Amino acid sequence: MAKGDELVKYITEKVVDFVETPREVRRERSRPKEPWTRRWFGMIPFSVSLWAEQLPVKRKKEKEHSSSGEG
Repeated sequence: MAKGDELVKYITEKVVDFVETPREVRRERSRPKEPWTRRWFGMIPFSVSLWAEQLPVKRKKEKEHSSSGEG
């Protein structure tokens, strides 16, 4: 029964700590979740996205040339 008593004591301490801690402090402790791509693959997707942002944007030519000849 010693393990059961220790478990009850541990849970009680955690609950009391949670209740006594102000809401603002609890919010500061929690940190945002990191994206799943970084968690699974490390910094590679992040570095690729930074690299892709620096590439020049290729704009598709609109079909103005083909439609203006028909009219």
